[in-house]
Amino acid sequence: MPDSRYDAATEFDRQLDRLVQLGYPALAGLTEQAFRDLLTPLRAAAVTGAADLAAPTDGRVPFLLVTTRELVPVQERIALTTLDGKRKTGILDRNFPADDLPTFDPIKELEVPPGPAYLLFDVDRGEEYRNLPPSTALADMSAQGRLPITIDEGLAFVTLHPPALASNRCFSLVGSRCGDKRVPALWISQGAPKLGWCWFGNPHTWLGSATADPVRVGLP
Repeated sequence: MPDSRYDAATEFDRQLDRLVQLGYPALAGLTEQAFRDLLTPLRAAAVTGAADLAAPTDGRVPFLLVTTRELVPVQERIALTTLDGKRKTGILDRNFPADDLPTFDPIKELEVPPGPAYLLFDVDRGEEYRNLPPSTALADMSAQGRLPITIDEGLAFVTLHPPALASNRCFSLVGSRCGDKRVPALWISQGAPKLGWCWFGNPHTWLGSATADPVRVGLP
């Protein structure tokens, strides 16, 4: 049963306010009101979809308001992330050239809604997959009826719920691939989030593979 102290409508408003506070409207070339008008139609679906989900914990949240690269580029969004309670902002790993980012698209198993924003439900950082290669994690989560998350979704996770990224609790973003053996990942470097990549067949003791409910809900 959901925690009685958790209210999905309030949480949606908090997430939207957080994006506004970080400056997303200006980065998207919109006024604050236009930005709110664009994303607010997802509020009702968030309330309905999260009705039976548990309240947030450090590693799991009932839903995320995901903004895409159609709205704000990846490089600008990673620069607005921080660790929980910290101020140092996130960076793009030097081994992950910015020119590569547009080539990482959602894998075919995901039905990511088109457009600038959508909802993702029951998101977990997948720490049970630490020290397992992303290839093994993908097979296991798929067998359990869950799917990996993308770069856009990982950025939303860390932006809107900073406790998700913690020491030895980092995660791969197996839902975004570019046709080779690289898998994007979010980890901690010098006290800040870093977006980089690892290999599909390589395990790391500190790196899990984040998962979510397969259903994603787009703008009406």
